[in-house]
Amino acid sequence: MNTVVTDSAVEELERPGIIEEQHDHHEHHPTGIKRWLLTTNHKEIGTLYLWFSFIMFLTGGAMAMVIRAELFQPGMQLVDPHFFNQMTTVHGLIMVFGAVMPAFTGLANWMIPMMIGAPDMALPRMNNWSFWILPFAFALLIGSLFMEGGGPAFGWTFYAPLSTAFSGDSTALFVFSVHIMGISSIMGAINVIVTIVNLRAPGMTWMKLPLFVWTWLITAFLLIAVMPVLAGVVTMVLTDKYFGTAFFDAAGGGDPVMFQHIFWFFGHPEVYIMILPAFGVISAIVPAFSRKKLFGYASMVYATASIAGLSFIVWAHHMFTTGMPVAAELFFMYCTMLISVPTGVKVFNWVATLWRGSISFEAPMLFSLAFIVLFTIGGLSGLMLAITPVDFQYHDTYFVVAHFHYVLVTGAVFSIMAAAYYWLPKWTGHMYSETLAKWHFWTSIISVNVLFFPMHFLGLAGMPRRIPDYALQFADINQVVSIGGFAFGLSQLIFLAVVIKCIRGGAKAPAKPWDGAEGLEWTVPSPAPLHTFDTPPKIA
Repeated sequence: MNTVVTDSAVEELERPGIIEEQHDHHEHHPTGIKRWLLTTNHKEIGTLYLWFSFIMFLTGGAMAMVIRAELFQPGMQLVDPHFFNQMTTVHGLIMVFGAVMPAFTGLANWMIPMMIGAPDMALPRMNNWSFWILPFAFALLIGSLFMEGGGPAFGWTFYAPLSTAFSGDSTALFVFSVHIMGISSIMGAINVIVTIVNLRAPGMTWMKLPLFVWTWLITAFLLIAVMPVLAGVVTMVLTDKYFGTAFFDAAGGGDPVMFQHIFWFFGHPEVYIMILPAFGVISAIVPAFSRKKLFGYASMVYATASIAGLSFIVWAHHMFTTGMPVAAELFFMYCTMLISVPTGVKVFNWVATLWRGSISFEAPMLFSLAFIVLFTIGGLSGLMLAITPVDFQYHDTYFVVAHFHYVLVTGAVFSIMAAAYYWLPKWTGHMYSETLAKWHFWTSIISVNVLFFPMHFLGLAGMPRRIPDYALQFADINQVVSIGGFAFGLSQLIFLAVVIKCIRGGAKAPAKPWDGAEGLEWTVPSPAPLHTFDTPPKIA
């Protein structure tokens, strides 16, 4: 439909005061709870996502504390095996879908429009909706724990037939909550793509986009590709359990291994959905505190796209022990090794950026350096798991638990903390307490390694994962691991204290608090005004 603007309409708009009146009306928004329920502002929605993810992080962390308390000594100590399984299941689901993904979505909401010179996200009402369905999804999931028979107890990967033939009635709530989480992710991804494609400031060509924007653009396409696969497999679980189908029931002609193929076709790109935005964060912080340009910008973009593409053809490396043909095992082994090449390019580029830089060690940089070292350890143990004959020994042991926690805790979670410290002055208008932040860093990095590094040895010695009891020879290391777990959990309360203290006051933050920081977000005042870039900036 063509819209015709008449001369009289233009004259009416140009009448003195009309623009001011419209803008003034735009500024009047509800206060109190209505402000947050009805907001369509990208900064407020970003704030909602970030607080929600932190609440979920503490909730999932409390469940991890139950797990580590039970494993402090051999024998059954505190909880029964069924409740232990519920904790491992819901802990995994909350951390993946409730903590890490919403945190990155919150960072995307806050920062992408500011980084590309856009006034807001392209689809603000959908943005509001994509957030506000999340609390209901997690209320359903956590509420299922209080049902008769308890919550989901089949592991966060919900393998059939554990989730079909041997699960309680909470499975229906679990499936519904996963559907809602998926809908939220897809809406968020569409919003990110439309915003980046259509609302970039004049002159901001593709190869001038900040790396964080690039990584999120690629992540958004991954989300749109794989979330429907997750929706499909949970629906098949639902119909197998309640409607008499037999997709995964061998007695009815189904195949339980098919479940693993479908799940991991979603599950492996999902791992990269949780780590690619982290690469973008680190690629912003390392140059800022090295006071140098990022080394090899174009190769970083191509490496990110390569990782995303390869993530679709490596899913069966989770399934080496299912009896695949040797040809398939070799294919997935080589593809998994291949994906380490673009990841290695990234690590090399970060190190090259540090080389001969004028480095300073504020909290964002400390967490970024920890990310580079510890994520690399996680990557190397992943490469070990990629070797088929060796994986037969490592599979379903604590070695796997150690590997993915090095990727997702010292990787994704540490990058989120780095991002929070980096942009907190821009969000709040105050400088955070550097002393407290460094306490948070040092307690976190020591405890996280005490928590996860010994798990490699438990796995190599043969301790299976997801068990509430274990043989006596694993007792000493498990005690050390549990102590590390409690210390890591408590150290996150320091992070909460830093954030609240910063919101309530502190030294006034300048528009650009970090000397080496670059990007449009540092051209606006701190705290960032509710509406930025009503007139798009011109990019030289």
